[in-house]
Amino acid sequence: MPQWQKSSFSGGADGNECVELSAARNAIHLRESDDPARILPVTRHSAAALIRHLGGYACDPKFWVQ
Repeated sequence: MPQWQKSSFSGGADGNECVELSAARNAIHLRESDDPARILPVTRHSAAALIRHLGGYACDPKFWVQ
């Protein structure tokens, strides 16, 4: 059973608007908590690139969700 970790940018402590990830042996698994059966496996390199890409938007106020 994978251990899922919720993004610190997700809404609410137990809400269902969360992006979660779990480390597997050869991949990182991503899912949305409102649809936990749908899991997207990506390589560690791809997951790191996605996080770096999205991190750039976090610094630009025009991309903040209101």
